[in-house]
Amino acid sequence: MTAIALPPSARASSHSPAAPAGPSDAFEIRPFDAALGAEVLGLDLNQPLADDDFARLHRAHLDHHVLVFRDQRISPVAHVSFSRRWGPLEVHVLRNFQLPGHPEILQVSNLRDEAGQPLGLGDAGVFWHSDLSYKEKPSLGSLLHAQELPAEGGDTLFANQHLAYEQLPQALKIAIEGRKAEHSYLARYEELRLRNPWRPRLSDAQIAEVKPAVHPVVRIHPETGRRALFVSEHFTTRIVGLPDDESRDLLAQLFDHSTRPRLVYRHRWQPHDLVFWDNRSLLHLASGCPPTLRRHLHRTTVEGDATLG
Repeated sequence: MTAIALPPSARASSHSPAAPAGPSDAFEIRPFDAALGAEVLGLDLNQPLADDDFARLHRAHLDHHVLVFRDQRISPVAHVSFSRRWGPLEVHVLRNFQLPGHPEILQVSNLRDEAGQPLGLGDAGVFWHSDLSYKEKPSLGSLLHAQELPAEGGDTLFANQHLAYEQLPQALKIAIEGRKAEHSYLARYEELRLRNPWRPRLSDAQIAEVKPAVHPVVRIHPETGRRALFVSEHFTTRIVGLPDDESRDLLAQLFDHSTRPRLVYRHRWQPHDLVFWDNRSLLHLASGCPPTLRRHLHRTTVEGDATLG
């Protein structure tokens, strides 16, 4: 299959030899020894980002799927501003967990306010998923900025779904060819709400806002043309057109295959990390931390495109 052409700003590769000296040499992009991911060193996102630098980051994000920007002592304003370079931002349906004054920022937190109410979504990411896959236009990517980290635990795992598709047994590739699946925000919402104190009951208006969406089981990345599995244990409810028992069995096989250790990068957070991942290429999972330890992060989510299959 022919890859979809990249926009001119994305064609410069972080691996290009003999790049001319200039703004793009001011920071380093260092790939991880893993199935995905790279860290960005020496860049201060409080400062305006030159077009050449943005093009280099864009290329690296497509190549590595996760970029970890180290030591970003940035304000919420700078977080939102950098996020908007990648596209329009989403406002999460759980608006009670917005950062005051910044509706684009979802607080991912196990902290409480003076009245004892949760500040944020304390159980975000407890099942493997791709953010906002339950929308007609799933997210392009998410940017999570560490505010306060626990002394132990709290890691985030990412699984490469391009490799997951490429390494599928041929029989499974045939079984999912041309198939579509339903994704629903409500799939496990009540299960999670009953297990912990963070999730509120949803209003009728909120439920209407997150109606189920149907997407290809194998999606084509709109910028690179690469195929990736696009199902998750959190939001995918069924394979369209299959009997329930066959759908459950096929999804179980895909869920098991898609998060095998060889496909996974485990991010161990450092203070002030800003992690930007591609929801079109990955699943992710929060490993959790002891409830007695404080964990607080800010997340923005970039709007994506309708899925291609």
